[in-house]
Amino acid sequence: MTVAVFSFYLFSVVMLIAGVAVITARNPVHSVLWLIVAFFNAAGLFILLGAEFLAMLLIIVYVGAVAVLFLFVVMMLDIDFADLRSGLSRYLPLGLLVAGIILAEILLAVGAWAPGQGVVMHEALGNTPAGMSNTQWIGSQLYTRYLYVFQAAGLVLLVSMIGAIVLTHRQRVGTKRQNISHQVAMTPGKAVRKAQPGVGQGVEL
Repeated sequence: MTVAVFSFYLFSVVMLIAGVAVITARNPVHSVLWLIVAFFNAAGLFILLGAEFLAMLLIIVYVGAVAVLFLFVVMMLDIDFADLRSGLSRYLPLGLLVAGIILAEILLAVGAWAPGQGVVMHEALGNTPAGMSNTQWIGSQLYTRYLYVFQAAGLVLLVSMIGAIVLTHRQRVGTKRQNISHQVAMTPGKAVRKAQPGVGQGVEL
């Protein structure tokens, strides 16, 4: 067994363990820390594949920004675990259905894989052309051959972000909101009031 093969199995096993720990950890902070471990091992796999740019991107963006942001958000949230567990029975059938579908896909993928066959890649992505770096090759493919797929992925992320905002948005009584029409209709005469209060009287707002 070569060093590369040993490293591949080591990174893969640790990443799978970290992935399972992310969804099974009872403490959300521990889940985020396990997620960081999974990102580091995924970066190791990218390095083994010769995609150093993706590895550095994964560490800098996801570990250095996204995961740390998750960690701060989880630590600042006042999570009520009793409230979370109260909805478990209601969403359990749907969760089991999704888990069953994912398990079936994994079994199909494992059944179709043969040891030593390797990963079949598109012939256009097989090797980096001479004279181009790894980063240049990825950029040229993203903005030419896979431009529409790249744009579609951006739309999926945008829809996910809008959905998360809609699901977590709460109407609160007494919250002051911005009124655009009222701001546009304001004039200097309405917005500014001259006053000459006496000493110690203050200003009424």
